[in-house]
Amino acid sequence: MMPGVNQDQSDKDSEPFVEIDPTGRYGRYSELLVSGAVKKVYRAFDQEEGIEVAWNQVKLRNFSNDPSMIDRLYSEVRLLRSLTNKNIISLYNVWRDEEHNTLNFITEVCTSGNLREYRKKHRDLNCSNVFVNGNTGQYRLRLVIWEWLRLWGRAIQRIQSSGHRNSWRRSCTRNITPSSSTYTHSGCVC
Repeated sequence: MMPGVNQDQSDKDSEPFVEIDPTGRYGRYSELLVSGAVKKVYRAFDQEEGIEVAWNQVKLRNFSNDPSMIDRLYSEVRLLRSLTNKNIISLYNVWRDEEHNTLNFITEVCTSGNLREYRKKHRDLNCSNVFVNGNTGQYRLRLVIWEWLRLWGRAIQRIQSSGHRNSWRRSCTRNITPSSSTYTHSGCVC
């Protein structure tokens, strides 16, 4: 059993930590959120703020033959620590566990997944539909409302097949503007 691990079994509803950071503030659960080539990310808990966080763990032994890669890892963590922006994941704590030869850092957790997972839900999400305001650095995602377009297409077919084609064309072509084109009917996710 690791030192500092929650062993209080009096509360049956609480999930025990498998590891606690050196300050005693953050506890790591066994639940793996993401596993990549370089690091694993676990679900964790900030005991001071009472919120879930992400416990990122890099096994340094994987890079023991490449000191430049270890320097690069530390450099990226220092960079992340220096950045403060609402659109960048916050870094709360970082330390090296000499006993297990790991680099650990605590970040905010994003429970809705990553952009790849989000894109699977909205097939039209691609670089052409991400817009950046150069003055402010803000971005907007334009997602075409496919259901709306499908229903609009059916309505046009019904009007055309009902014999009122010419009156429909006259009334619609007078009212078409660039802002009402199919291209601009979209939703915005901020």
